Amino acid sequence: MKGIVCEAVESFQYRDDLPEPEMLPGEAIVQIRRVGICGTDLHAFKGNQPFFSYPRILGHELSGTIVQVNEGQHGLQVGDQVAVIPYLHCGICVACRNGKTNCCTSMKVLGVHTDGGMRERIAVPTSHLIRTDGLTLDESAMLEPLAIGAHAVRRSKLTAGETVLVIGAGPIGLGVMAFAKYAGAKVIAMDVNDERLAFCRSWAGVDDIVNASNGAAEQLQRLTDGDYPTIVFDATGNSKSMETAFSYAAHGGTLVYVGLVKNDISFNDSEFHKREMTLMGSRNATKEDFDRVLEALKAGGIDIGRYVTHRASFEEMVGQFDVWLNPASKVIKAIVEL
Repeated sequence: MKGIVCEAVESFQYRDDLPEPEMLPGEAIVQIRRVGICGTDLHAFKGNQPFFSYPRILGHELSGTIVQVNEGQHGLQVGDQVAVIPYLHCGICVACRNGKTNCCTSMKVLGVHTDGGMRERIAVPTSHLIRTDGLTLDESAMLEPLAIGAHAVRRSKLTAGETVLVIGAGPIGLGVMAFAKYAGAKVIAMDVNDERLAFCRSWAGVDDIVNASNGAAEQLQRLTDGDYPTIVFDATGNSKSMETAFSYAAHGGTLVYVGLVKNDISFNDSEFHKREMTLMGSRNATKEDFDRVLEALKAGGIDIGRYVTHRASFEEMVGQFDVWLNPASKVIKAIVEL
């Protein structure tokens, strides 16, 4: 079986001798057709991904077709087009018992803690497969990154009419913007790249944009009549941005960390208490979030055609990866086709 293995930092190896997956009880074999590339993959390749070891087969934004499954497994059958929920939870820990499978204490994410889908076939629990009839393979693979944004919005308890700020116009931040708009919020997008900010307007339909390198606090004060946003989402994965974000939230507001860094994060306690802020982390997504994205895609509420900007065949991917790492390539989302 063909596959691509991240052998070490900045080292991919294309192989054609990988073992075929074994289908255990409760699993299906999926022929992988699309693999989305995300920040986790880029960080793993560069050696900056927390909780990661080498060698590893990357790939957790996945869609494909079932080629083997036992009858009666979640209504799935051979030939079904599916998306993969890559968060393998234990089902018995305190988080799982409370329905928070996205932050399981023994979480194993495909392509991070265990081998992922950058190979021709993979065994997946049928409980972690979503039939995606009516969607394209590209749309199916994008359920996962968009579900992260949908989860952050749901976790924030955003209500229609609120003014929210989303910091970071990468793929995850764009998903947060799209689902905040879908929930009826007024959305302000913040980034340091004017071209990305223009894309936020045209793709996610944000109401206002702020360039963070040009008096961000003053701009936010003006746009909100001095109130500041009631919810701030930071999707940068940048510790400086995450610390600065405390000063952008309204009194009584909420700050949601969607991005992840290895660093410690510090903040001024008096400012935090003065605002009586709520600080929360948002990790991964649950099936409920995947279903929310599926609904939005079927309703035509999300334009995947412009979200996916770069693609390569399986054989071309190793040579393209360094190109995608270069900001000059202007990648928003890259997809590998099998």
